[in-house]
Amino acid sequence: MSANNKGTAIVILNWNGCHYLERFLPSVEAYSQLPDVSVIVADNGSTDDSVACLRTRFPSVRILLLDRNYGFAEGYNRALRQVDARYYVLLNSDVEVTANWLPPLIAMMEKNENAAACMPKIKSEARRDFFEYAGAAGGFMDKYGYAFCRGRLFDTVERDCGQYDSETEVFWAAGACCIVRASFFHEAGGFDDAFFAHMEEIDLCWRWKNAGYSILYTPESTVYHVGGGMLPKDSPFKTFLNYRNNLLMMYKNLPRQYRFRRLLLRRLMDYAAAIRGLLSGQPVLKPVLKAHRDFRKMKRAYRDLPRPKDFPSCVYPGSIAYQYFVKRKTVISFEPFRPS
Repeated sequence: MSANNKGTAIVILNWNGCHYLERFLPSVEAYSQLPDVSVIVADNGSTDDSVACLRTRFPSVRILLLDRNYGFAEGYNRALRQVDARYYVLLNSDVEVTANWLPPLIAMMEKNENAAACMPKIKSEARRDFFEYAGAAGGFMDKYGYAFCRGRLFDTVERDCGQYDSETEVFWAAGACCIVRASFFHEAGGFDDAFFAHMEEIDLCWRWKNAGYSILYTPESTVYHVGGGMLPKDSPFKTFLNYRNNLLMMYKNLPRQYRFRRLLLRRLMDYAAAIRGLLSGQPVLKPVLKAHRDFRKMKRAYRDLPRPKDFPSCVYPGSIAYQYFVKRKTVISFEPFRPS
């Protein structure tokens, strides 16, 4: 599919999120009244009152109906194939936008023709002075495939004190809220359907990076994210998806010369994390074992993919897990990527 030459489509993928639509969609409508901007809700086969709510309370919002829950990855792929726009804004239903949130995102894409995506500052809806776990002030990754953010390392989330108030290139943009160039999205084949949910945006950004495109962050736009709206943080299914998809993402995108060793080390680190969780009373061992079994089966489908020659920019050259759990570092200096 090819996108047209103008227009921005805000596309919210919804599944049984009627309460979030009632709560946050008014802010989207109120603060997105711009020329050539449309608001679309793609309903992923909801069984609650989401569709009825949209039709009665938000008649100006376009509705795309999917016949069942395809997950985040395939759900967005199916929805975006039906949307013509220059830019797509991917927005979770549990995100509250603010005044002037959209123009800076569009402006960043307009002045950076090589940019595939740009994300805003994402803060916690519950603790509004703090960053939010899933995105914060821009996503990064270490050489072992551990994703982290400026403003969030593992479970440590920083207070926003203006420390990340500069535009910068990042490794990945959060799926909770980001603007993407439609032509680049379709050129890359969109999200990987097999991921279902979690890590699909990092996988896509890594593929964009391998193709030579950039991923950006701007602090001029701020949104507030509830987080964990669809799958709670302690959900075994969420744990399974995170571990499985992380391995798949690494297998797909690592340079060939690093793949075997890095995946071996990462799997050993996963087992160590599972044992650590078991000792602390967290039921993560079974989801991790299942994730590794599924990975071994699914990786065959990616065996013949072309491999990049080296890592793209914005990869942390060390181990974030080592810095955090062994050296007790909770903040990373990003220029030039040294622990602080």
